[in-house]
Amino acid sequence: MKATKDMTIGELLIMDRGAAAILMQSGMHCVGCPSAAGETLEEASMVHGMDIDKLLGDINGYLATKGE
Repeated sequence: MKATKDMTIGELLIMDRGAAAILMQSGMHCVGCPSAAGETLEEASMVHGMDIDKLLGDINGYLATKGE
């Protein structure tokens, strides 16, 4: 499992609901909003002024631990 910039928040949460905590800790508190589910991680990062590469690193680091 690996998150990508063009993956929607909804797709990420279907893949692993635990990723919601990472999004929220990063400042993306609208994770549960229905319109957020259709936004890509890159779009949401831009709206929230986040570094997409750091966010993906955090998410993929978390996902990597799930495969162990």
